[in-house]
Amino acid sequence: MSLQAYKTAATRTENPREMEYRLFGQVTRALMHASTVDPSDVATRIDALDWNRRLWSALATDCANPDNGMDKALRAQIISISLFVSRHSSTIMRGEDDFEALIDINKMVMQGLAGPGPGAQQAA
Repeated sequence: MSLQAYKTAATRTENPREMEYRLFGQVTRALMHASTVDPSDVATRIDALDWNRRLWSALATDCANPDNGMDKALRAQIISISLFVSRHSSTIMRGEDDFEALIDINKMVMQGLAGPGPGAQQAA
């Protein structure tokens, strides 16, 4: 089976939430890798930060659409996070901070997308 056939099959079986989780996982892995490279490896750092920024920008754009059915407060929070991601990415590139805040934010979003853990129903 070719790689493209696999990707097509995976896309057909994933729901939007699973696709978002997978995308956040890929971007977060890129950020984690970029956080470990030498600061002189600007290309790796910029690529990861740009990919993360574009992801958050796309989410903010979608949340700004009045036809978006999500709760307005949640949409506003996503837009605020997008703005923070953009500012913090610039701070990282200036060497004034590290990747941890961006990685933590993405991991928290991934936890939310994954839903409750296996013991959550028992606790409820």
